[in-house]
Formats: sequence, structure tokens, C-alpha cells
Amino acid sequence: MSATQVQQAGKSTSMQKKVLVGGSIGQFVEFYDFTLYGLSAVILSEYFFPQGDRITGLLVIFATFGVAFVMRPLGGLFFGALGDKVGRRRTLTITIFLVGICTALIGVLPGFDQIGWVAPILLILARLGQGFSAGGESVGGPSFVYEHAPVDRRGLWINITLAATALPSVFAGGLILLLSTIMSDASFESWGWRIPFLLALPLSAVGLWIRSRTDESELFKMTVETRPKEFSPIREAFRENWVGMLQVFFVLGLTALGFYMLSAYFVTYIQTAGDLNREQALLTNAIAMASYTIFLPIAGHLGDRFGRRPMLIAGSVLLAAVSMPAFGLVTSGEMGPAFIGQTIFVLALCCYGGGCYTFFCERFSTRTRFTSAAISYNVSYAVMGGTAPFVGTWLVDVTGVNTAPGFYMAACAVVVLALIFITRLPETRGRLG
Repeated sequence: MSATQVQQAGKSTSMQKKVLVGGSIGQFVEFYDFTLYGLSAVILSEYFFPQGDRITGLLVIFATFGVAFVMRPLGGLFFGALGDKVGRRRTLTITIFLVGICTALIGVLPGFDQIGWVAPILLILARLGQGFSAGGESVGGPSFVYEHAPVDRRGLWINITLAATALPSVFAGGLILLLSTIMSDASFESWGWRIPFLLALPLSAVGLWIRSRTDESELFKMTVETRPKEFSPIREAFRENWVGMLQVFFVLGLTALGFYMLSAYFVTYIQTAGDLNREQALLTNAIAMASYTIFLPIAGHLGDRFGRRPMLIAGSVLLAAVSMPAFGLVTSGEMGPAFIGQTIFVLALCCYGGGCYTFFCERFSTRTRFTSAAISYNVSYAVMGGTAPFVGTWLVDVTGVNTAPGFYMAACAVVVLALIFITRLPETRGRLG
């Protein structure tokens, strides 16, 4: 059977649907772990670091947020090569288990008052473990779904999987809001904040069970049969795919910046620059993230119809146009405008996502897809996503302008728009193999 026959054959099978569910749960668990850290930034800065001024504490905790992203490219190299050699399913079994363990570990660590500087060191080690495993999960999950998806619905399927990355903000934000509401401030700050971190372990177990019931795609099996015995995914990726890897780097860098501004920074940003309380910030952000899960699959469907490149161009134009006014509304000091600002930003980000998420899978062949995509994806997320909360906090502090992060977002969108044309970014819709 040819690659064309494999990818165009029939309706969705039971196995394909299991892969879609398993990939979505894996993305949920990974981003739950990362988002939870950003949502808990204020209390983590007080618990794991010595007391000082508020901004310094936040800068330190957001620096450790970025530390996990340093490990993502290394994890991408390791798990990408492993996934291209032994298979996606086996590799993803390891990644989802490891990220759950590392997140639960944060929930049992003693604080600075108990063990001094050992506390932040252990926190950083747990974050490094999260980043290493996420380097494989973040790319392996979508790649696994992509290789099983019907060719004319790949954008929809990939974006359903990636829409699960927004649900953790809704779930984790709602859980923190519930706990902080029903518990006294003293109890929540003492031990209640640990509960969401410990919950990562059973969530990982569910994903592990679902993935154990899936199988490799026919595309991957065919690739294994035809490749040479001496096969080095890393060497082949850099030799044959370096242009595509550069394109994926800047295409995903913009969505990484936008997504982590929205999911990991806005809750703190609304409190510090917008003067709303924790409950108001969590509520408005949770609703905005819920809208992301609705709009992203719609954008994926539009990408299947109109192509990846038009969605990337339209999305980058929208992000350049709306970021400044959206960030201004977010920091208005009122709940209504704060929600409207986030929703406007979500719409622009989802439009861009209608092209970028399928593009990073389609740009590479099955033979080295996991490795090539993992390297470029994770470097872009480390450079742009991992620094987003830190840069946003720093810009507001240095300039004294609350909307400074919006200007940064808009400027990055303009740069990416220019690079789409300069590098002659190809249309990848409908590619096979």
C-alpha cells in the first residue's frame, strides 16, 4: 500500500479516534503542568524564595519558569531521535509518565523557610525534568495524531489536539479559584496550593492507559521497512531539513510567545498591572482560554480549506494590529475590558494557529518528522515561550508602561510576517508521506 492510499483511505477508524484522544490527553497533561506553574507564580515566589520586593520575587520565579524551556530542546533531541527510531507510541509512554512525576514532585517539596536554598534548587530540578519530558511530548503527540489523521482533515485533527493545551488553564485556573475560595488564605498558602500539582500523577496515568491501546501508523511502519539499517535521525534532520527547521522555528516562535503570554503571564499581569485580585484574574483568563479551545479547531478546519500559508499571513497581521489595544484592555483595571482584551487576543492567536500547528508537522517527511520538528519546535518555545512571562514583567517594570508587552508582541508579529515572504514559506496542505 502506498503512502497516498494510507493517508486517503476511508473514514476515521476506532484506532484513529483513540490516537486523537490519547494525543489530546497528552497535550492536556503537559500544558497543565507548565500552566500550573505560571498560574501559581505569586505563591511559589513567596514559598520557595526569600522574602523581598514583589517584582523581584516574580522575576525570579519567571526565570525558573524559563529554566524548564532550556531543557526542551535537549528533550526534543533525545525523544525525537528515539521516536523516529523505535516509534512514537513507545516514546510518548515515557514522556507522559515523566512529566507527571516531575509535576507531582513540586507538590511535595518543602519551602525556603524549611530547608533554605535547597528548596529553590529542588524546584529548578523538577522544572528541568518537566522541560526534558515536554520536549518529546509537545511534538510527539501532534505528530502521532497527524500520521493517523485523514489527509483532508489534518488541520482539524491537529488543532483539536492542540486545543487541549488551553483546557489546562481553564481546569487549573478553576481548581485554584475553587480551592482559594473554599479554603482560608492561611490554609491555601500553607498546603492547599499543593493539591493541583499532586493531581498531575493520576492525570498522567489516564493518558498512559489510553496510549497503551493504540498502535503506530501505517505511514511509520512503511518508513521503518524502507529506511537503511544505519539510520541517524539527528544527522539526517540537520543535513536535509535545515531550511524547514529554520522556518518552523520562527513560525512557532510567534505562537509560543502569544500562547505563554496568554496562559502563563496574563493572570499575574492582570493582578500586578491591572490591579484586579487573584479571583478576578483567574476567572477572566479561564473564560478566555476556554474560548481558545473552541476557536482553534475552527481555525484548523479553515486551514484545511484555504491552506496553511494564508492562515499564517492573516494571523500575523491580526496579531500585529490587535496586540497593543488588547493589552491595554487587559490592564484597564476592570473585569469586563480585561476579558474582552484577552478574547480579542485569542481570536488573532487562533487564526495564526490555523496554519502554524499543522505546518510544523507537514513541513517534514515521516522518516525524520519527530526529530526535525522537535528540535525547531522546542528551540522556538525555549527562546520565545519560556521567556514570555519574564520579558513581559521586565518591560512593565523598566518602562513603567503597562502595555509594553503588547508592543513587544506586535513587533514580533511584524517580523514573522516579513520572514514568511522573505524565506518563501511553502504551502504544505495536502502533502503526503
